[in-house]
Formats: sequence, C-alpha cells, structure tokens
Amino acid sequence: MVDRVAVQEEVEVTAPDVSQLVTEDDTPVDNFASAKQQRLLVSSLYSGLSGSIFLGEANVGIYHSPNLPPIVPDVFVSFDVQVPENWWDKQNRCYMVWNFGKAPEIAIEIVSNKAGNELTDKRAIYEQIRVSYYVVYDPSLQLSDRPLRLFELRGRQYSELSDAWLEQVNLGLVIWEGDFEGRQTTWLRWRDAEGNILLTGDEHASQAQERAEREQERAEREQERAEREQERAEQERARADRLAEYLRSQGIDPDQLPE
Repeated sequence: MVDRVAVQEEVEVTAPDVSQLVTEDDTPVDNFASAKQQRLLVSSLYSGLSGSIFLGEANVGIYHSPNLPPIVPDVFVSFDVQVPENWWDKQNRCYMVWNFGKAPEIAIEIVSNKAGNELTDKRAIYEQIRVSYYVVYDPSLQLSDRPLRLFELRGRQYSELSDAWLEQVNLGLVIWEGDFEGRQTTWLRWRDAEGNILLTGDEHASQAQERAEREQERAEREQERAEREQERAEQERARADRLAEYLRSQGIDPDQLPE
C-alpha cells in the first residue's frame, strides 16, 4: 500500500521554492489587435465549452522548469485542470507545470512582428515542454505567406498539420471574417467538429435575442391570422342574420328551409 504521508512529504521536499519566481511583471500587451484577439479566443472557449473542465488564459506565464524563465504564450489551453481556490498564493498565480502535472495541450502565438521568434525559439520551447499543439497566427504575414500554421507533437518533435483540426482535443480553428467588440475584420476563431464557430457570450445573447424576436413576430402573425379569422366569422354571421331577416319579411321562416 502506498504511504500517502510519505508521498506528501516527498512532494514537499522536492517541489521547487517559488518564492523567488517572477509570476507577473506588469508588462502590457503589445497592441490592441492582439488584446482583442486573445479575448475572443478565451471568452468563446468559456462560453462554448461550458460543460468542460479546462483552463484557458492569455498572457499568463508557463513555468516548465524552476531554473528557467517562463514562456508566456498569447493564449494557452489546458484540459482537465482548474486554478486552485487560493489563486493569490504565489505558487498558484501562473501555470507551473509541476503543480498541474502536465503542460497545456494548446499554445497559441499571435505574430505582430518578426522579433518574437515564433517559428524558431518559441517553437523549440513548446516542443521541449511537450505542448500537444502549437499554433502560430500571423495575420499580417510577417513570417511566411500563410496566416495560420499548426504543429502537432508526434513523439518528441512537432509535425506541421495540413488542416486546422486538433484531433486530440476535438477542437478546430478557422480564420473568420466578422465583427467582434465593434471591430469588423479577420479573426482567428475556434470551431467544433461540424464546423460551427464557438460563440462568445455576447453572440449567444444576440442569437437568443434574435430567436425571441422571431418568436414574437411569429406570435404576432398568428394573432393577426386569428383576428382575421374571427372577423370573417363575424361577417359571415352578420350576413346570415341579414338573410334570415329578409326571409322573415317575405313571410318565410328561415328555420324551415332545407339545409
């Protein structure tokens, strides 16, 4: 039988001292476009995968070794993990691989210039720490003639994917033209197996509002149809009453007429 006390003591002994780690340095996001794109990716995950357990964040450091600085992806996603309740504690402020027990499944870098080394140095780090999928989104084509490149860890190395479906996590990515937060442009969006875009909370609310309005319009049309039917029935009764009155004026009992 495993001695749980001994295991706990071993963890406490071998866990690195995080007191000197820099978990945040208040460095701002580099541009408006990246900030909005990050919000879109993270918020749509939380509204689109509401029944799943995962951690999706933007600009949060991943510590993969206590002796090395963290790597800070624009967005990362780690499944089947959650932030501890005491997230203000030093050891819980960023993603320390030794605490969560694994690297995130997805890391996304959004390219805004050629200085980020997304296809060289950063790719090598994500490969080394065994992030299952590495995504490079290059909307202004700074690094190549392809705006979206995806890599899957196979064995110890990344292989570039020919499509944007992440089989292991049952998620896909797509470049989408539309409006987000009042900005009409091209965005990177999540999609499901059927090709449906994962909606943000605002988009869910907008769709619900549209459905409610359509239902209201349908109800109003149905009410108008019922009112027209009632009006026709009343007109038919009035016509029948006038005919009966005329027959009586001619000495004919309308009730005695054959049907």
